[in-house]
Amino acid sequence: MIQSLTALACLLTLVAYLNFETDPELPATGGDFSPGVPTVAGRPTGLPGVITDTGVASPGLQPRQRPPSPTPSPSTTPTPAPEPEPVTPVLTVAEAEVPAVVDLTGLGTRDWVHWGLIGPDRTVRKRDGSGEIRDEGGRGQRGTYDTNPEGFSWRDGTPVGSADATSTGTYACGVGNGFALSVAGSGELRTVHLFAGLWMSRGRLDVRLSTGGPTRTLRLEDPHTNHTAQWVIRFRVPRGQKLLVSWTTEQTFNGCGNVGIQAVALR
Repeated sequence: MIQSLTALACLLTLVAYLNFETDPELPATGGDFSPGVPTVAGRPTGLPGVITDTGVASPGLQPRQRPPSPTPSPSTTPTPAPEPEPVTPVLTVAEAEVPAVVDLTGLGTRDWVHWGLIGPDRTVRKRDGSGEIRDEGGRGQRGTYDTNPEGFSWRDGTPVGSADATSTGTYACGVGNGFALSVAGSGELRTVHLFAGLWMSRGRLDVRLSTGGPTRTLRLEDPHTNHTAQWVIRFRVPRGQKLLVSWTTEQTFNGCGNVGIQAVALR
């Protein structure tokens, strides 16, 4: 009996040893294994049971909550360019003596025009000038003369390149007849030299701005012979506006009493 019990105890010891060596919960292959750490459900066997998050943690977030988007930088609104200051109109007219010889090239640095050398309706202009002086016409038939008391010279004209003290000009006989001129404005102060005259008449000069305002009126008279004058006009109007000049016969003392015009220079 004692031998039978001893044999039974040895058999039980052998069975226990064999069960320990073939435990099915142990990994069958040689992967990493950390004792006491359960395997995460749904993961393949043989991988670590601990999941390491390599992202940036956002503390205080609930499940499925995303961190807030960064605040966008405020858009920059460009500063509008300052508006140009309004142009204050200016208009003055003064009479001056006429030199014996007028140098249009030196006087009209921006533009100049001469009448009468190549016909009653044709002009000689400053070559490459600004073109701001315009002949706007006028009432009456025009004619030319070559008895002006003063002469006009230039060295930069077209279609006549130069002239030396020419005494030519253009005239229009009869009351109400004469000339209309304009000079374009640029927003800057400009000076106009108007050379005009008459023969046995009284002429009326009206000067105004296209922007409105008062008209400057001057008169010149000689009932016996011819007479010439220089009017110096200083003006300023915005770009797109004009100086307007009218030179007409107001009264005649002869059947062909008239007003005439020789040149205009702009600087």
